[in-house]
Amino acid sequence: MASNSAFSLFLVFLIITQCLSVLNAATDFDFFYFVQQWPGSYCDTKQSCCYPTTGKPAADFGIHGLWPNNNDGTYPSNCDPNSPYDQSQVSDLISRMQQNWPTLACPSGSGSTFWSHEWEKHGTCAESVFTNQHAYFKKTLDLKNQVDLLSILQGANIHPDGGSYDLVNIRNAIKSAIGYTPWIQCNVDQSGNSQLYQVYICVDGSGSNLIECPIFPGGKCGTNIEFPTF
Repeated sequence: MASNSAFSLFLVFLIITQCLSVLNAATDFDFFYFVQQWPGSYCDTKQSCCYPTTGKPAADFGIHGLWPNNNDGTYPSNCDPNSPYDQSQVSDLISRMQQNWPTLACPSGSGSTFWSHEWEKHGTCAESVFTNQHAYFKKTLDLKNQVDLLSILQGANIHPDGGSYDLVNIRNAIKSAIGYTPWIQCNVDQSGNSQLYQVYICVDGSGSNLIECPIFPGGKCGTNIEFPTF
C-alpha cells in the first residue's frame, strides 16, 4: 500500500514538474521582435516565390512574425507541443491575415502552413502574455496597423520603384516616425545586389509598447540598397 502511495506521489510530482517546465519555457524571454518583410525582395531572389492561392498580395510590407527574444540574443522556440495551431480560433481574423500576413513560399498555399509555423515556433513561447492564439494573432495584426512601413517610407520619398536608397535614410525615416531605431535586414537579388528585405522593430515583453531594441540580429546591408517593385 505504501509502495503504491509513493508511486502515485512520484507521478504527481512528475506531472507538476513537466507543467512547470512548459510554463517556464513559455515565459522565459525579454522582448519581442516584430518583423515585416517586403514581398518584392522576397520574390526577387534566385529561389523566387509563389503567390498564395488567394492571389497576388498587395504591394505592401507583410508580417513575418512576432518573435519572443532574449537580451543576450538567444530565443525560445517550440515551447508547447500540446498547443498546435487551430485555425478555428482565428476564423474572424483570416481575411486580415490573408491581406497583411500572406505566404509567399512555394508551393502556393492558403497561408495556414505559414501561420501554423509562426504560432508553434514563436507564439507558443508567449502563452504567458497572450492567453490564446486569437490574442497572439490579433496583437500582431494590430502592430502592423500601428507601424505602416510603406506609408512611412513613401512619406520620406523612399519608394518601391527599383531605385537605390541610402540605408541611413531608410533607418532614420522609420525612427523619426515611430520614435525607435529599427533593424534593417537585406537580402540579394538575382544579380547579387543588396535590397531592403525585412524590418525588425522591438516590442516590450508585455507585447504592449514599442521599445529600443536591446540587441539587433546579425547580418549586414550595403550603404545603398535597392527597394524593388512588386
